[in-house]
Amino acid sequence: MSQPYTIQDEIRLPGFTGPVHLPGEAGYDEARRSLNPAVDSRPALVAEAYDAADVRAALLAARANGVPFAVQATGHGTHTACDGGILVKTAPMASVLVDPARRIARVGPGARWGEVAAAAAPFGLAPLSGSSPSVGVVGYTLGGGLGWLGRKHGFAADSVVRAEVLLADGRQVTASADSHPELFWALRGGGGGFGVVTSLEFRLYPVSEVFSGFAYFPVEVAAELLTAYRDWIDDAPDEISTAVVLRRMPGDEGTPAAVRGRHVAMVKVVHTGPAREARELLAPLWRAAGPALLDETRTSTYAATAMGGTPNRHMDMFDTVPDALIGTLVRAAERAQTVEIRHWGGALGRPGPDAGPVSHRSTRLSAIVDTVVPGLAEELRPYANGGTFLNFLADAARTAQAFTAADYAGLREVKRAYDPDGFFRVGHVVSR
Repeated sequence: MSQPYTIQDEIRLPGFTGPVHLPGEAGYDEARRSLNPAVDSRPALVAEAYDAADVRAALLAARANGVPFAVQATGHGTHTACDGGILVKTAPMASVLVDPARRIARVGPGARWGEVAAAAAPFGLAPLSGSSPSVGVVGYTLGGGLGWLGRKHGFAADSVVRAEVLLADGRQVTASADSHPELFWALRGGGGGFGVVTSLEFRLYPVSEVFSGFAYFPVEVAAELLTAYRDWIDDAPDEISTAVVLRRMPGDEGTPAAVRGRHVAMVKVVHTGPAREARELLAPLWRAAGPALLDETRTSTYAATAMGGTPNRHMDMFDTVPDALIGTLVRAAERAQTVEIRHWGGALGRPGPDAGPVSHRSTRLSAIVDTVVPGLAEELRPYANGGTFLNFLADAARTAQAFTAADYAGLREVKRAYDPDGFFRVGHVVSR
């Protein structure tokens, strides 16, 4: 029988079997770290869970001691510190099972997208994964999940079919269309404030190869490229997902010589059809931008495709793209390291009748800036639609803005039903 860990002679974790890291001990600082440098969490302990029983033991200990409780898989979605609380790391719970006949994957809360893509690839299948293979599956999906196959197949949250959930009172329940349907609805885009997902099942799609990569142009053509892009996206088929990125490239030897240290306008693309078709579709953008400094687009397996993301210090969403907005974005790039303008649309804007609360689906474009630029929010506000997206939202105080008013009201009802005393209060949490 496992022995309880004693933390500062106050907090115990009866039945917990995984490693526990305490302040001042080797491993604590690494275990508490997130990928967001603005978050310097100082939990009372960090507990690495091996299974759902471990998560439950940690949850019950947090309840018994009246301290905050938070779960962290990879640290990508950490925006709020768990100071003085119990931080559960689910990285050891990284199981991935693929059922090729049903086109379903079942994963643990520590699984990363690269592991799922690799497991699905031998069957010619792909998940609706994000920009990086290192991103955690569950947190990304609960927050909506905007992936590079999304214009063809929708948000990752829309593909969830079942979740095993540990509730605030320690009960384990199954959430699906037939079991706790209101909780199932909330989980598919409403975030992690309703329970701890200890297992997630979602649909896979018949995608094996894609045409993908990056093409780099001088930043001096950014305005012409974005103007052409604004018109081009109106007729872009669902099979192609793109973004225009204005970026200052690193000056190290790991960066290709043609763009090393340069300020560039980069086109990112993922197309699920053949290369010839993709190049024909992209031709108007290439004509607007002129000769490329470097073209790294190519056909590869989906599992080998890593598009990279832009760290979010500011985000806005737009339904229209007037010339003045293009000018503002180009000027923002003069003061920022990276500005990424991404096309939404397609299946992202066509939810099914049973879709979860992923909102602002009619958004045409989003812009993410990786640098704090004074005054930029005010400059962009006249053109933005006022919405935001949970996966990209760093400010937990703005959580309500990630949903429509009707969806947020529904989420509040689910919160009151499943977490009446507000136990889950760290991160993006729906108010009761």
